[in-house]
Order: sequence, then structure tokens, then C-alpha cells
Amino acid sequence: MWIFVGAIAVVAFLGADEALRPEFGGKPLSMVLTIQMFMMMAGAFIIIFTKTNPAAIGKTEVFRAGMIAVVAVFGVAWMADSVFEANLPIIKDALAGVVQTHPWTYALALLIVSKFVNSQAAAISALVPVALSIGVEPGYVVAFAAACYGYYILPTYPSDLAAIQFDRSGTTHIGKYLINHSFILPGLIGVSTSCLVGYLLAAARGLV
Repeated sequence: MWIFVGAIAVVAFLGADEALRPEFGGKPLSMVLTIQMFMMMAGAFIIIFTKTNPAAIGKTEVFRAGMIAVVAVFGVAWMADSVFEANLPIIKDALAGVVQTHPWTYALALLIVSKFVNSQAAAISALVPVALSIGVEPGYVVAFAAACYGYYILPTYPSDLAAIQFDRSGTTHIGKYLINHSFILPGLIGVSTSCLVGYLLAAARGLV
């Protein structure tokens, strides 16, 4: 535990001062690579100091769940993002008329796009500029920001898959029809409630 705490402290320190990061090609490494390096080092030290058998790690539920999650996030997310970026002009044209007439449909569009790209940040960065460029009021954009969380619709996100793998009781599962899984109701309730509250707050402030 203390090894991980130390690694996190070092990463935080390096994040505060770019000049202290390791350099490659004359430039400091990005924080993503820096975090990966120190977490891998921490993992290696834990294996060495605890005398863990490396061959046994690959047979654990945690490792298998993690590997499934890695494949899901890299494979599905990259594929979806590539398809979305390639068809962005078509998507923009399709959304323009509907969203301008019915601004609330921006929430549905954001929800669907976030499912396609499997990322909240990617959905926001992709769709917010599109929404603003076609005349959606900023108040709607802010009020419906919670709709960027849509990757629970299909159980393909790494944390969902890991939770299913970890749960030995069988209560966390994927249903027969794929969409009727353990995360669909909590996700729908959370997103719809957040969007409704966001809209009411924006309306009360005269932003929509």
C-alpha cells in the first residue's frame, strides 16, 4: 500500500512541475506516460517485495477482469471514435434541424454519442462545439451536461465488465437481451434526474 501511496505522491509532484518529469526527445513526458511508468514500477516493486509468483497473477479473477476491460476500452472505444469522427459532417447535418427546433433533443444526442465513443470527455468535446455552432443556447448545453454519461446503455465499458467479473454472487449480470443488465436502471435514473434538475435550475436562472 505504501508503495502505491509513494508513487501517487511522486506523480502528483511531477504534475505540479513539468520540468521535473523524465524527458524523451528533449521534451518532458506527458502526464499519461508518467503515471503509467510509476504505476508499473509500483506494481513491479510489490511483486518483488511480497515475493508473489508472477505466473499466478494471470490466473486470478482480478487480472482476467482487468484484461477484458482493457480490450473493451481500447477496441470498442477506438472503433466507435473512428466511426464518429469519419461521419461527423453527416451527424452534424442530421442533428441541426431537430435540435434547433426541439433543444431538449440535444440531451438525447449527447447520450447516444457518448455511447458510441464510450467516453464522457470525448462526447462533450465532440458534440458541444457542434451544438453551439448550430445555435443551441449555452443554457441547454450546461443543463444537459449529465447526458454525456451514456456508456452504461450497453455493458461494454471496462468498469461494468470488471464489476460483472468480480461479482461471484451473480447479482451483477448481463441479461438475455443484452440491454437488460444491472446498470441500465441506475444509469437511466441518474442521467434523467440530473438533466431534469439541470434544466429546472437553468430555467430558474433564465438561461433557457
